[in-house]
Amino acid sequence: MQVTRELADLRPNGDLILTIGVFDGVHLGHRHLIGQVVERARQLGCLSGVITFHPHPAAVLRGESLPILTTPPERLYLLRQLDVDVIANLAFTADLASLTAREFVDLICQHLRLRELWVGPDFALGRGREGNIARLKEIGAQVGFTVQAVPPLVLDGEVVSSTRIRAVLAAGDVVQASRLLGHCFSFSGPVIHGAQRGRALGYPTANLAAEPDRALPANGIYACHVFVGDPGREDSKTPPGTRRHQAVVNVGTRPTFDNGARLVEAYILDFDGDLYGQTLTVHFVERLRGELRFSSVGALVDQIGQDVLRARQVLATDTGCMLV
Repeated sequence: MQVTRELADLRPNGDLILTIGVFDGVHLGHRHLIGQVVERARQLGCLSGVITFHPHPAAVLRGESLPILTTPPERLYLLRQLDVDVIANLAFTADLASLTAREFVDLICQHLRLRELWVGPDFALGRGREGNIARLKEIGAQVGFTVQAVPPLVLDGEVVSSTRIRAVLAAGDVVQASRLLGHCFSFSGPVIHGAQRGRALGYPTANLAAEPDRALPANGIYACHVFVGDPGREDSKTPPGTRRHQAVVNVGTRPTFDNGARLVEAYILDFDGDLYGQTLTVHFVERLRGELRFSSVGALVDQIGQDVLRARQVLATDTGCMLV
C-alpha cells in the first residue's frame, strides 16, 4: 500500500482503478463506492486507488466552515482498512481549485496509469465544477480511461451522505450516526486542564478541547467507550488505543456553573489515574439526556449518579465498537 500527500511521490506499478472525493467520515456510502473500486481492480489485475482532499473544497471555494467528521489521520486510518492499494491525501488549495477538469486529469495521469475512474452520480471536478460525468467521459476518451458512475447508497429511503450524518449528530442521535457511518462516531483529543470541578463533586472528568471545525453531537450526556492511547496513525492499521473504559461523557458548556467554552468531558467509570497529556478517543454509544441547568449542585450530583447507572446498563450490552 502506498500513502502520500503528493502525487509525485507515488510509484504505482500497474494500471489504476481510481475514485476521487473528500470521503469525510468514510461512511457506508463511501465504502459502497470504494468497495466496488477494490473489487473491480482485483477482477482486472489492477491497483485500486483513492484521492482525497483536506481541507474540504467548500472551505477553500466558498469559505464555508463545514464540521468535519474525521481528521485527515482518522480518514486515512479508515481508508487503510478497505484494502486500497494507493491513497493520496492532497492539500486542496486555491491553485488546485483553479485547474480545469482537463488540467486536473492531466496532473493525475502524469503520475498514475489511470484505467478507470469510478465516481458518484453528482461528482464534478475542476474549476467551476465543469468536469461533470459527461465532460469526464469526453476527457477519458481522449486520454485513455473510462468513467463509471455509481448510484448512491440509500438507507431508509435516504441517501447516505456526510451531510445527513452531520444533521443527525446535530440532533444528538449518535446511534443513527454510527449506523450510517458503519462504525462508532468518535472524537479524539489530548486531555487538558479544566476547573477540576468534577473532582470536587466526586466525579472527576478528563477534559478534551473541541476544535471549532470538528463535528460533535448535540450538547448532552452520553454513554461512551473511551480508549486511552494512540488514536490511530495515518501510516498504519494500528487501532485507536488499547485500553478501553466505560464512561459518561458530557458535551456542552456546563450551564449550572459558567456556560463556558464547549468541551467534551469524560467521567471514566472505575478509573483512578492521571490522564493529563494522554490522548483519549471517545466512541459515542447512546445519548442519555440533554444538558440541563440544575437549581443546585446537590441536584446535579444526584442526576450524575443516575446517569452513571444508566450508562452502565447501556454499555453492559454494547461490545465496544471500534472504528471499523
